[in-house]
Amino acid sequence: MASLNVGNLGEYLREQRRTAQLSLRQLADAAGVSNPYLSQIERGLRKPSAEVLQQVAKALRISAETLYVRAGILDEKEREELETRAVILADPSINERQKQVLLQIYDSFRKENAAEAAEAAQAAEAAASASEAADAGADAGTPGSKPDAESPSR
Repeated sequence: MASLNVGNLGEYLREQRRTAQLSLRQLADAAGVSNPYLSQIERGLRKPSAEVLQQVAKALRISAETLYVRAGILDEKEREELETRAVILADPSINERQKQVLLQIYDSFRKENAAEAAEAAQAAEAAASASEAADAGADAGTPGSKPDAESPSR
């Protein structure tokens, strides 16, 4: 989990609030938090909870996961996975059984890809180790790598 970067979070919140053309007081009221508390978050003086971030995100009509990533509560990959799941679950054109099947397929693809990535990483590591060993062996027999005992000294 990433460390909390509340300064960056505060700057981002202020930018989002201004883009939404909301005053600090209006956003605080909409999010259900106090005006001074929200001001402290924006200035990087407070570390908001996930619940407060969710309330602020709802008031700004932005993704709570984006704020979690900015706050270091969630990493980018987790956010992408959660957003994908949320889109599937929110789709009104498919029924609940179809949603669950789709999520199971999604999970199986993610596991399969993770296993393939791990195997590829192991293969690359093994190849790098073999290459280093070959280079070390080649260097031992390379002329000029050791002082030549037969060359005359002046």
